[in-house]
Amino acid sequence: MTRRRAREAAVRLIYAQAASLQDPDALVDEYFEPEHLATLQDEEGAIAEAPGDEELAYIRSLVRLSTEHRLELDELVRRHAHGWRPERITRTAMAVLRCALTEILYLGDADVTPSVAINEAVELAKSFEEPETVSFINGVLGGFMRGEAGQDETAAESAE
Repeated sequence: MTRRRAREAAVRLIYAQAASLQDPDALVDEYFEPEHLATLQDEEGAIAEAPGDEELAYIRSLVRLSTEHRLELDELVRRHAHGWRPERITRTAMAVLRCALTEILYLGDADVTPSVAINEAVELAKSFEEPETVSFINGVLGGFMRGEAGQDETAAESAE
């Protein structure tokens, strides 16, 4: 499984977790049970392959961290959702945003820079959302990087 497919699985599971409020680890375990994956073989676009150990740990971390920090992540989206009422943001768009912000803020993976996380979020959103929503996702993440993430970097540089 590629990193992109692992990220897509994480977005799907972040969406499912928010809808079901199920324990994130249990949700990930259930999704990747061989019996469940077998039911997805004929579904177009479904993640029907089992991830390797590294990808599973990555997916599990994204789902768990996005669940643990949901309120903070949603507040960040709200602050940077200029011109969009909260009820206008689809659940899928929120899952993509939560995933990208989780990667940027909490994952600590040197291979996933903020620009990679944003690019991947935009590319994933293209397969789920309308162009207007894809632009919105890009705008929220870009606004976050210019605003709050930029302030964190300036504060860190000032402290040195």
